[in-house]
Amino acid sequence: MRALAVADSDSYLKWSAATLAALPTGWQTEQVVIKNPIAPSQAQMHAAVGRPIATLSLPKLIMKVLRERPDVLVLGCTGPVVRALVELPLFRLRRRPILLTGLPGISIPATERAVALRSGCDLLVVHSHRERAEFAELAAELAPQLQIGLARLPFLDHDPQLDAAAGPTPRTPAEPPADVVFAAQAKVPASWGHRRLVLSTLARLPSGMHPVVKLRADAGEEQTHREQFPYPEVYAALLARGELPEDRTQPVRFSSGAMSVALASAAGFVTVSSTSALEAISHGVDVVILSDFGVSAETINVVFEGSDCLGTLDDVANGRFFRPDQIWMRQNYFHPEADSDWLEKLWELAEQRRAGGLPVSRVRPSGSAASRWRRLLRLLLPEAAWSVLRRVRSSLPRHR
Repeated sequence: MRALAVADSDSYLKWSAATLAALPTGWQTEQVVIKNPIAPSQAQMHAAVGRPIATLSLPKLIMKVLRERPDVLVLGCTGPVVRALVELPLFRLRRRPILLTGLPGISIPATERAVALRSGCDLLVVHSHRERAEFAELAAELAPQLQIGLARLPFLDHDPQLDAAAGPTPRTPAEPPADVVFAAQAKVPASWGHRRLVLSTLARLPSGMHPVVKLRADAGEEQTHREQFPYPEVYAALLARGELPEDRTQPVRFSSGAMSVALASAAGFVTVSSTSALEAISHGVDVVILSDFGVSAETINVVFEGSDCLGTLDDVANGRFFRPDQIWMRQNYFHPEADSDWLEKLWELAEQRRAGGLPVSRVRPSGSAASRWRRLLRLLLPEAAWSVLRRVRSSLPRHR
């Protein structure tokens, strides 16, 4: 069996590469990145998979699939890119590859848009019992062909510190950890003022705790979502304005690279909604999921309701961090590996493909003709041309 994975951004590259690694021994696997405006840099690729990854244009990807005919195509891409690919005639035939897709992090609440954009696929991989229940309900209505498979998030698999019954085991490092790691996100909190509050709190941690902001990307690198107010820029502005007097605050350190490295010296972990909170939990690091900016679908943290990990900036300022509820853990990302069934579903699809071919891919309508062209142009236009087109479009008057 041969599997080809296609990624379009840093987070999806990590997920798709890990999905390939989880396939049975003996499979032939290959990872590529498709050219698009948010493609990861070489440094991001190396951080994600530890080696160079080929970046292909859409025409070259199509030629590769036609020439090599993989059995499985892993679409580790954002919804619009998945949709642009599955709408191609090549991927709507009975003798096409199995189309497997997934979401790289916390995906609660499930949305109709996420399902509609992936409706032409065969298997959607999710990562918790709660996610599977919500996506299965939507798929039954919007995409009956789309099967929902359960997996563990790749960075939570086979963690020796995690026992499904007992939960994470506190670490016993050689030296007491001292860092408080804040996982930055592009989308939340959105405003400059909220980011100022976060940094002000981190700069005033109790003595002995050192603030570290873990960035998703260095300056100039793209992320899955665009960031309007990068934390280093906000921090520099606060220092320039004298809002963080150096004699009464601790310097905030910024880091990038692997989250596991940042967690190795962490005494506590803070975020608004980052999937990295799950990684911290699996490493035995106590956490605070900030509720100061709301607990909602917009802040992407509604899944943490009932986890016992919701807290405030005041908790962080006083060095209070929490451990998750065990019942919540089993329903949300920390289920036993034996519950995962995505590989069984993949084998069933492979048998169906060998026996008589897969069902003709049925893509649920999503968006206008203009939006469909826009999805395709993102994969065809050079990055500079796409940037110009986006600026022109944003300058045009909007009609209600």
